[in-house]
Amino acid sequence: MNKILITGATGNLGSDVAKRLKDKIGTNSIAVLVRNGHSEKAKQYHTDGFEVRVGDYDDYETLTNAFAGIETLYFVSGSDLDKRFQQHKNVVQAAKQAGVKHILYTSTVRKDESEKAPLHLVVNAHKQTELWIQESGLAYTILRHNLYSEVVYMFIGDKTLLQKSKIVYLPARNGKTAFVAREDFAEAEAIILSEPEKHKNKIYEFNASATVSFYDIARLLSETLGEDIQYISPSVTDFEATLKSMGLPDAIISLTTMFSLGIANGEFDKTENDLETILGRKTKTMAAYIKDVYQ
Repeated sequence: MNKILITGATGNLGSDVAKRLKDKIGTNSIAVLVRNGHSEKAKQYHTDGFEVRVGDYDDYETLTNAFAGIETLYFVSGSDLDKRFQQHKNVVQAAKQAGVKHILYTSTVRKDESEKAPLHLVVNAHKQTELWIQESGLAYTILRHNLYSEVVYMFIGDKTLLQKSKIVYLPARNGKTAFVAREDFAEAEAIILSEPEKHKNKIYEFNASATVSFYDIARLLSETLGEDIQYISPSVTDFEATLKSMGLPDAIISLTTMFSLGIANGEFDKTENDLETILGRKTKTMAAYIKDVYQ
């Protein structure tokens, strides 16, 4: 029996993949990885029939123990940019040592891999992790994600804020992005995990069926809210000064600026349709996402 381990199982993507995979193949061949085996989420997984394994990307020994007997590893990338290199190295090495046969890794789409690129910090870690996986000798499936639709809410704020300011304010210029709803990533990756043999040694580019700019998003918000929402793309200096005056932490300001400049640089203006192919349908539109969140 092919035993599958889903990492990041207490996060949004991992938990959604686990639920969708359960609906496809049941829980007998699925294990989930959590850092705290006594957490409420871990207890719920037990109740739902999943095998729960405990491991931490920072702790190599816990990973080798957690990966024992696992054939297929769904490896959700770590969220801590400062720790990501070592954490990912731990995961790949532990998988090889434990005898894992196939790694499916959530990476990122990109165009510019140079050190001068706005998203070098993010892209370089994913690029290196892909290389480690491919050099490990294990079968692999690289799942290069475009930006989540859900980051739009993080970038522009809630309905109350938008109705007050009537402005979308980001230094993303007219850059376009093929935003993907998390549910579409989860559905596609559950499909792949249900028949992983079909996807060995493949690299997929997961983009939405259409690209949008923040000018488009402002128009969609205007239609949904019945308000005239304008998009302003300020200079980086003005943007960072404005966010700082609002009391936002430097780390949030830096991250938002970095991704905005990545969008402006065309990093996410991608048209490959691998996601459509896996899903067998068009992806959720930005218009639908905006209505779900802001109506």
